[in-house]
Amino acid sequence: MEVFNRSLYYKQIAPFIGKNLIKVITGQRRVGKSFFLKQILNEIEQKNKQTRVIWINKEDFAFDGIKNYVDLIKYVDERTKKSKNITLFIDEIQDILNFEKALRHFHSKEIYDIYCSGSNSNLLSGELATLLSGRSIEIEILSLTYPEFLQFHKLKDSEESFEKYLFFGGLPNLIHFNLSEDIVYDYLRNLYNTIIVKDVITRHSIRNVTFLRNLSLYIAENTGSIITAKKISDYLKSQHIKMSPVIVQDYLSYLSEAYFVHKVSRSDIQGKRIFEIGEKYFFNDIGMRNALIGYKVSDISKILENIVFLHLKSAGYQITIGKDRTKEIDFVARRKSELLYVQVCYLLKEQATIDREFGNLQKIKNNYPKIVVSMDKSSKASYEGIEHYHVRDFCQSL
Repeated sequence: MEVFNRSLYYKQIAPFIGKNLIKVITGQRRVGKSFFLKQILNEIEQKNKQTRVIWINKEDFAFDGIKNYVDLIKYVDERTKKSKNITLFIDEIQDILNFEKALRHFHSKEIYDIYCSGSNSNLLSGELATLLSGRSIEIEILSLTYPEFLQFHKLKDSEESFEKYLFFGGLPNLIHFNLSEDIVYDYLRNLYNTIIVKDVITRHSIRNVTFLRNLSLYIAENTGSIITAKKISDYLKSQHIKMSPVIVQDYLSYLSEAYFVHKVSRSDIQGKRIFEIGEKYFFNDIGMRNALIGYKVSDISKILENIVFLHLKSAGYQITIGKDRTKEIDFVARRKSELLYVQVCYLLKEQATIDREFGNLQKIKNNYPKIVVSMDKSSKASYEGIEHYHVRDFCQSL
């Protein structure tokens, strides 16, 4: 089976290969965590053919007998007696009860090069964070960037290729299908059901499944809009449905924990002070959103904003929504000492649109880069010091 390299993430993990650290790979189901682990395995075996490799995949029925940390330790110990150079891979480790105790056990032996993956953002929280503080690193895998989409599907950069990316999204497994709406969207809807059942309903013992699914649709319809739990609760109340803001917030957090959506908080324009109320939600994969409610031309602004968010996140930026009284900046992006302001719109046809998108950026009185991203045909240009990118070009920058 062909393994496509995800060089974007391999650069992040390369310095830690062979080191006595637990490497944790996180992300939504089917974003390519397993294949990324195989990429690492291939690199390790090429450099050190003497290493003893143990591979455990909890989605494979062959490993169904590993239920808890005791089973895991026993399984590994039986296969590594007298071995001194062991590389251990555990895929979807969250399905093993108290797995953190096993990881601490293996780490203490100092003979294991440990890699594990999981589909929950709390994998390195709570007790595990306490037990393994300073002993682990986390790398989050996202759906394919536009350049990766071109590489995986063997396409050339073109307007048609970018439209396919906007329409179908960037889940790696789509390379096995014809890129047709019926086939791809049926696959994505089935994957959505798997994520909802395994990573949300089962994990959190959800009872109100209907509301959870409706909440997913609500987020899809309101991608890029400010969402609050109280606003949703009040709307439900108008429909004679009782649902407290606390419960709504819990359900939103469950969808975020499963990497199905990403919550982006608001901050002041400088990106320093985070506001506690009101945030935006963006999908981990735009194809998943389109599969849920259909691809509509009227939603192109929402889709573009989601795509730009994913590109910034894949480039390693910490992202907030900029807010200062009546002014809003779509994205305030920080990466180490860098700061970047980004506005996203569909087209800059009207002068009022130009004044709004560029004007809000002009009012920010510092020298950090400021960019407007749109679908206008003109390529990179500038307007009074503010750069203007076509979204297709922007998704190949940074």
